[in-house]
Amino acid sequence: MWIYLAALVGLYFLRRWYQERQSVDNLTEKYVFITGCDSGFGNQLAKQLDARGLRVIAACFTEKGAEQLEKATSERLRTTILDITSPDSVAKATQWVKEQVGSKGLWGLVNNAGVVIPIAPNEWLTKNDFIKVLDINLLGTIDVTLHMISLVRRAQGRVVNVSSAAGRIAVSGGGYSISKFALEAFSDSLRRELHPFGVGVSIIEPGSFDTGMSRDIPKSLPRLWEEMPAEIRELYGENYWNSFLKALHRRPLPNSKLYLVTDCMEHALTSRYPRSRYSAGWDAKLVFIPLSYLPSWIADYLLSVGFPRPAGAVQ
Repeated sequence: MWIYLAALVGLYFLRRWYQERQSVDNLTEKYVFITGCDSGFGNQLAKQLDARGLRVIAACFTEKGAEQLEKATSERLRTTILDITSPDSVAKATQWVKEQVGSKGLWGLVNNAGVVIPIAPNEWLTKNDFIKVLDINLLGTIDVTLHMISLVRRAQGRVVNVSSAAGRIAVSGGGYSISKFALEAFSDSLRRELHPFGVGVSIIEPGSFDTGMSRDIPKSLPRLWEEMPAEIRELYGENYWNSFLKALHRRPLPNSKLYLVTDCMEHALTSRYPRSRYSAGWDAKLVFIPLSYLPSWIADYLLSVGFPRPAGAVQ
């Protein structure tokens, strides 16, 4: 019996391996729109897809980012300036994309733009600190998707949303995990709604990668501590603050192999049988996602081990 079961499991994975290596046809005629291409995953993906011959439309936040990307890619790649928190900017970019793709529609929409900071204990933050992150990571992404989705439907293409392993289990306070949890929900509902129209929706869940954003986390904290009400600083104490900073500086270095993430994005866009979810990075696969399946009390304990206790904590 066990031999038959092992054979069935083996056949399943063999079939999956074969299917996932089947690419869609006519890639050189397909348009892909990517947000957040100034640096990090978006920048790497734009170069990667351009090298493969796809028609990339890269949205950058700054003129400098757009110019640098154009210099590093072929004449096929087009750039536009986009602030996804601005409805006017999103509307203008959508109209421009319509003119670029014409009747072909948009094969791929990659919602990659995002921010991390501020990350800190929730009580250290203000409502505006949360709004800043949610406006970009969640509401801006939703706005871009709602504007572009008719173009994707025309091409019966793909939507790729960049979430995070922190969208499975929250490892810190602040708006980042909140935005990624919500983005997972948006992506799940969107996938079911668009399936009847022949549109696929995939979620990318990276672990910790060196996109440049993570380096700014320790730099952003001193301001938070200095501007915090005196009673909150007293509640947590200088020892907690110093230990918190040391813990951030001692954390494992983020993975510099961005291709581990962009390869997942590329597969979601070019495979005939894309996955609904992709995890990238050893920490996502072996730590954070497995933790999300454990009972809460176990996950809470493991994520709190070695972390300092506030001065005002109950003894």
